[in-house]
Amino acid sequence: AETEKRRTDSDRAGLGLIHNNTEQMEAREGEESEICAGDSHSHLGSAAADMSQRISAENCYELLTKAKSEGAEDAKDQVYRFMSDHYLQVLRTPGVYGRLTAGERELILARRMEGRKVLAVAESSEVYDRGGSQDNSRPQSPLLPGPEDPHHRRVFCLHPDTGRWEVLTSLPEEIPAKGSGMCTMYNYLFVAGGIRTHGDGRSKASDRVFCYNPVTGAWSPIRPMTQPRCQLKLVSMDGYLYAIGGECLFTVERYDPRADRWSPVAPLPKGSFAVAHEATSCGGELFVSGGSLFYRLLRYDSRRDEWEECPFNESRRRSTDMVAHRSLVYRFDVDRERAAVNVYKYNTVVKVWHGGANFPLENPQPFRCAVLGDRIYCVNRSHALQFEVREEAEGFLREVLPCPAEARGTLVPFVLSLTRDQ
Repeated sequence: AETEKRRTDSDRAGLGLIHNNTEQMEAREGEESEICAGDSHSHLGSAAADMSQRISAENCYELLTKAKSEGAEDAKDQVYRFMSDHYLQVLRTPGVYGRLTAGERELILARRMEGRKVLAVAESSEVYDRGGSQDNSRPQSPLLPGPEDPHHRRVFCLHPDTGRWEVLTSLPEEIPAKGSGMCTMYNYLFVAGGIRTHGDGRSKASDRVFCYNPVTGAWSPIRPMTQPRCQLKLVSMDGYLYAIGGECLFTVERYDPRADRWSPVAPLPKGSFAVAHEATSCGGELFVSGGSLFYRLLRYDSRRDEWEECPFNESRRRSTDMVAHRSLVYRFDVDRERAAVNVYKYNTVVKVWHGGANFPLENPQPFRCAVLGDRIYCVNRSHALQFEVREEAEGFLREVLPCPAEARGTLVPFVLSLTRDQ
C-alpha cells in the first residue's frame, strides 16, 4: 500500500495499470466479468443506450450485433474492448466466441496483448527444506512441510522507465503460495495446485486453479484439476495449460479454456516422476528436465500424445531452470564449485546440445527464469541476471539488476502486458 502511495502520476501512466481492489477475492467469475459502461455514449443510439446497462459475457454478443446493425462504431468498439478485457470468460462462452468471425477473434486477442511487456515476479515458498544440498544429490523430503508464511504472497512488476519494483497485486488467501505452479497465457497469470498446512498440522495438496487478470485487477477461480498436485510445473502451449507431474505423480493433464475442461494426456515415462523439475514449451512441444529427473530431457509431442527421451547434455549437475527462445531450449546450471552459472542450449530442430556461456558469480544461488524479448532474466532474491539471446551473439550482460528489496521467499518470474487506461 505504501508503494502505491509513493507512485507518481507519471508512474501510473507509464505502467498503465487499471487498479481495482485486487485483494478481494471474487466469489463468482461472473462478477469479475461485468463492467459498467456508463451513460457517456448515450448519443450513439439504442445500441449505446443499452450500454448504460452492465455488459456481461451473456449479453455482449447481442449488444455487438445491435451496434453493427445501427452502425454505432463507438458502441461496437466498446463491446470489443469488453471482450478483450474479459477474454477468458468470453472464450468459455460458446454463444459468444463461437459466433465471432476469425478477424474478430484475432482483434480481441491482439488488443489484450497490447501495452508494454514488463517483468514481474511472484513470491512463493519452497515446500521442503532440501536435505540434499549437493549439486548431484536427490531431493529430500521430510514427513511434513514447514508452515506457510502468509506474507509471501505479493506480485511485483519492474517499472520499465524508472527501474523500480512496484507491488502489482497479492495472491488471495484461497491460493496456496507453497508448491504451486505458475505460468501466463493470454496475458493472464495462472496459479495451480500447491500445498496448504491446516490448523491441525496436516498438509494437503490442492487441485484448485486461479487466474489473475491484469487488465481488471481481479483474481478468479477456474475449473479445478482432475487431481491435487504439489510441486507441479504449469506450462502454456498452443492455447492450453499443461499441469506436469508433482509430488509422487507421473501424470500430466491439459486444460482447454474454450471447453473449460481438464483432460489427462500421456503420463511421463515410467521411472521418471517429476518433482522439483523444470518445464518449458518450444515449437509446439513440451520439454521437461531437472529435479528428480536430474540431467534427463523428456519431450512431449502433443500430436502423437507421447513422451520420448532426448539426448543427454554434457552436464551432470542439477539445473536451476529451463526456458525456450525461438527453436532453442536454454538450460541454466548453478556450479558452486567453480562459482559460476553455466548455460547449455538444446536445438530442438537438429536435436543437438551445445555448450553456452558462463557467468562468474560468487556463491551462486538457484534462480528462476523468464523470457522478455531477446533477454532471459535469471531471478532470485539477490539479483536478476540478464542473458541476451540474439542471433548474432549471446551472453550475459554485465549489468545485474536488483530485485524487490522487501521480497521474501522464492521469486517466480513471468511477463505480463500492462496497458494504459482503457
